[in-house]
Amino acid sequence: MTPSDDSQLIERCRNGDREAFDELVRRYERQAYNLAYRLAGNYDDASDVVVEAFVRAFQGLHTFRGDANFGTWLHRVVVNTFLDMRKRSKGRQHVSLEEQLELDGDTLTRQIEDTSPGPQELVEQEEREEVLQRAIAQLSPDRRILIVLYHFENLSYEEIAQMLKLPVGTVKSRLNRARLALREILEPSRELFGR
Repeated sequence: MTPSDDSQLIERCRNGDREAFDELVRRYERQAYNLAYRLAGNYDDASDVVVEAFVRAFQGLHTFRGDANFGTWLHRVVVNTFLDMRKRSKGRQHVSLEEQLELDGDTLTRQIEDTSPGPQELVEQEEREEVLQRAIAQLSPDRRILIVLYHFENLSYEEIAQMLKLPVGTVKSRLNRARLALREILEPSRELFGR
């Protein structure tokens, strides 16, 4: 997948070829989903973000100038979609699947059973990932975005600066503050990370 291949597909999309956009989706859906999952913190919200982001990308493809590669532009669309959906959902109430239910005087705890057994290392890895994801979710959206883009999407400072329309120095300083905030949140669990 090269930028020239992407630009050919984008040109075909602009000329009404929906199969070309389907190919772009196939190329970038995993990256878009991974970013959305890291931002949203759960599979369902991440799926909603990705679907909406691809709809927006298709509708806004005419605004893609080609200054950055398509993947970078799509990352920005995913981030904006996440932020917009987060704003809309602030008024909605969420129910935890682990909370207790009251049924005619009896109490029942909702549980989702994990039926997939695995070795101890897998369990520890999942626990670390879960703790890390919860910690990232506690960061402000701006800090969360920086952590995810740099550490999970492996974008450079320059790519992040271009995407967020910020100077590189600002990205570096804000990312440093985001790391410090994340470290503080993770402090009680430091033995889990071998520190």
